[in-house]
Amino acid sequence: MDSIKTIAVTGKGGAGKTVLATLLIRWLAAKYPGEILAIDADSASSLPYTLGLQVKRTVSEVRRDLLGKQQAKDELNAAPTRNVMKKILTPGPGFDLLAMGRPEEPGCFCAVNELLRFGIDSLIKDYRLAVIDGEAGPEQLNRRVIKNIDVLLVVADMSARSLETAAGIIKVARSAEHGISVRRAGLIVNRVRGDEPLSDLVGKTGLNIFGSIPEDDLLNSFDRSNRPLLELPLDSPVPLAVKTILERALSDAAARSGVYGTIAIVPYGNTL
Repeated sequence: MDSIKTIAVTGKGGAGKTVLATLLIRWLAAKYPGEILAIDADSASSLPYTLGLQVKRTVSEVRRDLLGKQQAKDELNAAPTRNVMKKILTPGPGFDLLAMGRPEEPGCFCAVNELLRFGIDSLIKDYRLAVIDGEAGPEQLNRRVIKNIDVLLVVADMSARSLETAAGIIKVARSAEHGISVRRAGLIVNRVRGDEPLSDLVGKTGLNIFGSIPEDDLLNSFDRSNRPLLELPLDSPVPLAVKTILERALSDAAARSGVYGTIAIVPYGNTL
């Protein structure tokens, strides 16, 4: 049966992609507790902070072990990739987190990206759905770190440069180059204020708006104080906007495959 398995989030650095990824994870973990895989595929490693998690082991550290002591190399080489990756997952409320970490050398991503790709491929079958916070810009699409994406959400703020970056990412996604499969890609406009000509500005890029997130003082205060976004009230503007985006992403994309109808997302327990 065809189904939605991956939602990837990318965009220009600072546009708010990690905020979107965090709140997508929160809503999905509420709907499907224990069945969501969160993947921090950005070497900036912002996702653990917004999720309020301490990551003990990353994919980059596994890679360093493979190059390090012989005993560690032998142990890692003897184990299936899936088992190695499961051991470095960080549990969260209703989800597990796999973190890329920083590369072993400045500017060197190739080996870590390859191991991350193997990790994603080996783990994703154990979960209902994965949310991937990707590298800023189209680089990880070009490197095929994320090669099968059901829903690609490209985040931009109201700046012309951010929208240009978003247009470039979506162009790469639609080109089907580098062996990448993207079933559906859409633009998410962040930090929208009521006094801005949203349709006029975005119209210049030739992109359709898949969803928008409002400017919110409460979210900004969380960012300034480094508070986890899992503590944001669910009835505040940004989580509600992300809930709408998620429901549309799942129902619109799935409607093409005939798998889902309308999806209602309700928080469970007191965890979220």
